[in-house]
Amino acid sequence: ECQTNKSGGRLYLQTRGSKFVRFQDVKIQEDSDQVPVGDTPRSMTLLCRGENTRLCQPGDHINVTGVFLPVQRTGLKAMMGGLMSDTFLQVHKIDRIKKGFEEASLETLAEAEARTLAQEPRFYDKLAASLAPEIYGHDDVKKALLLLLVGGVDRQTQGMKIRGNLNICLMGDPGVAKSQLLSYIDRIAPRCQYTTGRGSTGVGLTAAVMKDPITGEMILEGGALVLADQGICCIDEFDKMNESDRTAIHEVMEQQTISIAKAGILTTLNARVSILAAANPAYGRYNTKKSVEQNIQLPAALLSRFDLLWLIRDKPDANADLRLAQHITYVHQHNTHPPREVEPLDPDLMKRYITTCKQKDPIIPESLTEYIVYTYVELRKEAREDPRNATFTSARNLLAVLRLSTALARLRFADVVEREDIDEANRLMEMSKYSLVDDEQTQRRSRPVDVIYSIIRDLQKGGTVVKYDEARQRCIAKGFNHDQFDECIDEYERLNIWHLNAARTRITFIQ
Repeated sequence: ECQTNKSGGRLYLQTRGSKFVRFQDVKIQEDSDQVPVGDTPRSMTLLCRGENTRLCQPGDHINVTGVFLPVQRTGLKAMMGGLMSDTFLQVHKIDRIKKGFEEASLETLAEAEARTLAQEPRFYDKLAASLAPEIYGHDDVKKALLLLLVGGVDRQTQGMKIRGNLNICLMGDPGVAKSQLLSYIDRIAPRCQYTTGRGSTGVGLTAAVMKDPITGEMILEGGALVLADQGICCIDEFDKMNESDRTAIHEVMEQQTISIAKAGILTTLNARVSILAAANPAYGRYNTKKSVEQNIQLPAALLSRFDLLWLIRDKPDANADLRLAQHITYVHQHNTHPPREVEPLDPDLMKRYITTCKQKDPIIPESLTEYIVYTYVELRKEAREDPRNATFTSARNLLAVLRLSTALARLRFADVVEREDIDEANRLMEMSKYSLVDDEQTQRRSRPVDVIYSIIRDLQKGGTVVKYDEARQRCIAKGFNHDQFDECIDEYERLNIWHLNAARTRITFIQ
């Protein structure tokens, strides 16, 4: 009742005299590093008003300042609840700790500083060596993971989008540091979600329908792939995942979206995410007596969506085993990697450099188009002719080469893709395919020089003259280096198989 006039009645909202403010209900969860032993992460509700709304996205790490208050209840709920009450935090300030790539204004390097770093000799190898330096070997795998962190360039055409994010699958024997590489990427990437195959369902990866506690409406709760938008999602034990759950990833890996049709909600969520998966072969260890398809046992539709599929095998080798054992014992004693010729970069500097690189959008010049088409056609021809070729070669391989080459140009802090970038992208593709070749006898028999000779002989095509530059590019695209190519040319010239002219432009076969 009105105290002054003693008149009763209902209160009505005066919309014209009201001031409406923005309101957001945010749920925060305890960081996994700070959870007490044997406990589950606790969560709390935040109420944001006015300018404090939309300051953070799902997956961010934040510091919140505010007032801790109980939820006021009235009527029957207050009588039933007694002295127990729900609590919330009235937010006054939100600070973000771990920033995504796109909003990292403070975490980028100055352009001049980035260019100076990029012009250092062998900077690409140095960056790759700085990735998990405590893990021995895996040089090409680390280069691929470095390109995954940088990513290629998205292409938007009318009504169609070509993704720039790279997807990589690491498959191998137990104990080859797959999970360690994944957890290192999880630590160094500014936006990343880590999950395992058995602990994830299709709904947990994509989106779940839940009831909003405030309004009572049905709402969508984003899963791991939605939370990792514009970042990386690491999935360990990929082979242990249920087949029905694994199909949820197919759309994300190519279209970069998640389509939902649940409980009357029809929508499409963005999931512009790179997927890094680690899996064991079907029999625990790689069985050389079985074919590659029997060992991997993943559907072809899924395998073709991975740009690179690495098979890391634990082969017994006296020299490699000795170096590996010395490396592990040194790391165990000193808690750091052994001294190297090239000192690895500081992880913070590396993070900032990668963030700076992502601002570049390199283009592929017209002059390289013919070369890219030629290399792809040769790749398809080999896949047809080679019965041992394990992976299916499709147009996705061509797009993978384009993505890898733009990522390499970004790493160099360049605006234009060069021929060396495409050669290196082809080399990484070849090395990933070479890792799947399980015929050890073939590998033991063939020296690099002999393989290079057979490549040059195939270029002969009935004639006697082969262009030197063409032969060199073909061999480098196959994963061989310049020294091995020169060694082959010299060795077979001494054997009078061919003759190289003085200008080093023509290789003439001697009949």
